[in-house]
Amino acid sequence: MKNSLTKKKIILIIGGGIAAYKSLDLIRLLKKQECEVKVVLTESGKKFVTPLSISSLSQNKVFHDIFDSEKEAEMDHISLSRWCDLILYAPITANSIAKLAYGRADDLASALILASNKKIILVPAMNVRMWLHKSTQNNINKLLDFGYLSIGPSSGEMACGEYGEGKMSSPEEINEFLKNYFFERNIVKNKNLKALVTAGPTKEYIDPVRFITNNSSGKQGYEIAKALAKYGVKTTLISGPSKLKKPENVKIVKVESADQMYKETKKNLPVDIAVCTAAVTDFKPEKYEKIKIKKNNININFKRNIDILEFLSKNNSQRPRLVIGFAAETNDIIKFAKEKRNKKYCDWIIANDISNPEIGFNSEFNAVSIIDNNKIEKIEKNLKSYIANKIAKKIINNFTQ
Repeated sequence: MKNSLTKKKIILIIGGGIAAYKSLDLIRLLKKQECEVKVVLTESGKKFVTPLSISSLSQNKVFHDIFDSEKEAEMDHISLSRWCDLILYAPITANSIAKLAYGRADDLASALILASNKKIILVPAMNVRMWLHKSTQNNINKLLDFGYLSIGPSSGEMACGEYGEGKMSSPEEINEFLKNYFFERNIVKNKNLKALVTAGPTKEYIDPVRFITNNSSGKQGYEIAKALAKYGVKTTLISGPSKLKKPENVKIVKVESADQMYKETKKNLPVDIAVCTAAVTDFKPEKYEKIKIKKNNININFKRNIDILEFLSKNNSQRPRLVIGFAAETNDIIKFAKEKRNKKYCDWIIANDISNPEIGFNSEFNAVSIIDNNKIEKIEKNLKSYIANKIAKKIINNFTQ
């Protein structure tokens, strides 16, 4: 099998900390696999490794000054980010994590990342208490929300003599992570996978001024569409009414009613993956009144809307290879989710508790349980973007194993 790292162009940013010496071994490993490596050395990184040792190993100039008078016209923070396939920050300290989380760009490393249009992978290394501090955890989660990836840290004895989580991952572990990263993307690209995601609420109008709906923001579905697109999956998002921004590299179709969402779903088949996160209104009025109904004359009969998840799961001619439904429940979450999966014939059902305002509709956070053949994988409370990345990763693994 061809090495997935061959001819890949990698920017390695070396931050401060005693773990910086590991970056030299990492450069050796990457060069052995015919990677082209360019290194940005931070001011604090210079305290632990020298530009001469780095340039000898990488066989490239070492970059460190955002104001390089000799190359001012080339704007290194732009040209480097466009040149590479990936940016790896190893090691990255608590201070640099905080800087990136707040969008600062006061040196070449941070300006490069802020200007980048490539995947950013962070390799944290610090004292266990610094890593576990709430501010560091908030900052790293913020960066994961931006779509950055993180390798480690691992647990073990540290240079300071303490033991715990905070050790920089080994060069071999980082190398393996990068190989898997490119391998998965090559498979996704070669398979030309297509996905359809439904998101948000639907509106069912009673008359020109009244409608029934629910409080879904659509955020979880938007984040899943975004995460799949980042893996290289050709993704269509069919969205009910939502104020959310269109995700990058995602085709979006806006609808209002359940009927419109159903028709657009049919129109966009076939796909390999269908993820039904939309909170589709279960009922609609039997008759739409063209003029406003007077309040003393309201008598409304309802009928069921078509079930889009069930339609996709039972669609023998154009059934997606993987159909995933969501079960938004207020009680007996797992029980009702399992029942829904069996009834709808979908492959996976993802259950979440909408009775909890901290993880329900319109929250930035979620906590879910993925049910697959009665196997349950729980993802604890986290940002919806984090949840989406975990779900997308599981989906990609399903097609690459």
